[in-house]
Amino acid sequence: MYFHRQELQHKAKPDKPDAVYARKLQEVLGGQYGEISVALQYGFQAWNAHIPGKYRDLLYGIGAEEMGHVEMLATMIAQLLEKAPLGITDDAVQNDPTVAAVIGGMDVQHAIVAGAGARAVDSNGNPWQGSYITASGNMLADFTANVNAEMQGRVQAARLYHMTDDKGVRDLLGFLIARDTMHQNQWMAACVELQADGLEQLPVPSNFPKSKEADDVAYQYINFSNGEHASEGSWASGPTPDGHGEFEYVAEPPAGVPAPPPTHPDARFYGTTELPNTMEKIAGTVQDKLRKE
Repeated sequence: MYFHRQELQHKAKPDKPDAVYARKLQEVLGGQYGEISVALQYGFQAWNAHIPGKYRDLLYGIGAEEMGHVEMLATMIAQLLEKAPLGITDDAVQNDPTVAAVIGGMDVQHAIVAGAGARAVDSNGNPWQGSYITASGNMLADFTANVNAEMQGRVQAARLYHMTDDKGVRDLLGFLIARDTMHQNQWMAACVELQADGLEQLPVPSNFPKSKEADDVAYQYINFSNGEHASEGSWASGPTPDGHGEFEYVAEPPAGVPAPPPTHPDARFYGTTELPNTMEKIAGTVQDKLRKE
């Protein structure tokens, strides 16, 4: 059950309208790492959780908070657009800088489609996509993806902070950046705790039988670049983070195996092969008559 309380978690009011900045702010609302993504990502992870208790409750709680962040950003964007000009042109001459902003920098669909409101899109107007969401059912994999989502979101919000001098916008971004700080730390702590609780370990999935993987290459850093300095990293020698092996540095890829010959799909896919065209045509006709798949 969801219940909406008509309050904001933090103030979301700009000092002045700015239609061009409203477009920029769309990225942290409807972009790949925007608030819509994390809100629904945490929601789907909670709905896909296989165990009750603290981890599912964590997902539900933070997912609900992130939905509130969606509301704050949508509210801010709407206010940035509140006094946006209609963009009426006169013989294509833009002698008013605010009108020029509509044509040159504003997302015109803010006006045409949303009537000076926020949209579920990124800063280029690309629609938000469900494919942005990671919800695999494996909590260590998902929580690690959540760390990345919060890091990417915080990077973008920090960049946006420096793209405006509006104190009201900066106040909201400063709050959201601080919550990203918490959420990064929170998901990293949850990753550690999952492992301490024995629910999941590295490598993910930890319950896949080790006997079924090619163990001889499981901990090799194979250098597929002519750069040499990767050998200096902790990933090239010493114990592995999962505690099950030792890193090995391989300076050059070993010899490979012959590539298989080109494929020959069903003649009715009409691909070009080395066979004469008439033979391909006959083969397709015969397969049709035999009703052969």
